[in-house]
Amino acid sequence: MMPHLWLVIVATITLAIANPRVDAVVSASGTGDYKTVQEAINKVPQTTTADKPWIILVKPGTYKELVHAQREKRFVHLVGEDPQKTIITYGLFAGMKGPDGLNIGTFRTPTVMIDADDFTLEKLTLENSAGPVGQAIALRVDGDRVTFRDCNFIGFQDTILLNRGRQSFEDCTISGAVDFIFGGATALFNRCTLHCVRDGYITAASTPAETAYGFVFTHCIITAAQGAKVYLGRPWRPHASTSFINTQMSERIRPEGWHNWGKPENEKTARYSEVGSTGPGADPEHRVKWVRPLAAKQVERLSPSQILNGWTP
Repeated sequence: MMPHLWLVIVATITLAIANPRVDAVVSASGTGDYKTVQEAINKVPQTTTADKPWIILVKPGTYKELVHAQREKRFVHLVGEDPQKTIITYGLFAGMKGPDGLNIGTFRTPTVMIDADDFTLEKLTLENSAGPVGQAIALRVDGDRVTFRDCNFIGFQDTILLNRGRQSFEDCTISGAVDFIFGGATALFNRCTLHCVRDGYITAASTPAETAYGFVFTHCIITAAQGAKVYLGRPWRPHASTSFINTQMSERIRPEGWHNWGKPENEKTARYSEVGSTGPGADPEHRVKWVRPLAAKQVERLSPSQILNGWTP
């Protein structure tokens, strides 16, 4: 092979690795195929498959818009270049008045709503900018097998609603105060940072009684603002399931750890557990007595596929 031809081949391979296939580019400056994320999602064809997903690259910028990934938009990868500089934001909150003069309510506030199955988001920040004004969702997920990698989620109360299905979060940062991860889905959080901005509750699961796992946090880090006092969770529904495994906990975690939402009967049904907690907030001796401990052998047998009922992200 001629030396110069070899150099061309190497250069071509290097370029392909550095620039994977992209089907559409979103740029707020107008230099891409679309100026809004929603327009790009609307144009996704109905021919996507697991082997041929539709890849949308979102260039750095602030996109002030509401985004809805409709049910039929399967096998889509929405990918930013830098989560610190690629931000999708809006500021709806539950107490806002709708066209009918009534409050819009919690479930109509999401900045980003994903109804589609087999959807992936990477290197993006999703924000509800409403602040401490009540329920205001940054992300709502109703799809199954939805994956988030290296994403930031910013809110105050009800930052993330995982309503149904199965979700995987890897290397993400989630911030909020009150019930900022809530819902009835099964979700695995691996190597994530949970940042508590004020007093409150990290989780408010509403896991159905027949569902084996709700929210499972593994190798995560919990941080908190100065002076905050934080519970790991409270049961939005009686059979709430939440587990923290090998998680580093801030000293801002309350010694009792968990709250029964003012309903003692929840103590008989809620499925809360911890194992391998570290840091100043790990205080097994003072946790509420109704927490269900996990044995080391149980943890060893746990796999993503088992937690996510047969799905491995």
